[in-house]
Amino acid sequence: MATVPDTATSDALLATILKSLTDDKAEDIVQIDLRGKTAIGDYMVICSGRSTRQVSAISEKLAQTIKDEYGRTSKIEGKDTGDWVLIDTGDVIVHVFRPEVREFYQLEKMWQPVGGPGVAAS
Repeated sequence: MATVPDTATSDALLATILKSLTDDKAEDIVQIDLRGKTAIGDYMVICSGRSTRQVSAISEKLAQTIKDEYGRTSKIEGKDTGDWVLIDTGDVIVHVFRPEVREFYQLEKMWQPVGGPGVAAS
């Protein structure tokens, strides 16, 4: 029997991530549906923190929340510098930027449909 991707798990994980980011006062949260576009994950979430300290704190807390609620250890890169932190939870890739770094890389533009905005989350 073929295995079917567990979208319920990735949707629940996405909801947990968005709640954690909102609770920690992340700014300009954008979620991008990657299903059918790439095998790296089901969703990408991009957000900003106001300072290197906040970017690192948001990332650390998010990784701990994922571990506590799902038993998953996330791969984290960039936490020590706090300019751009990548958290790979398996199904959802999260990027936490300082605003200046986010503006420079414009990662959202790479993944948005041509001519269409990303799906913003509050």
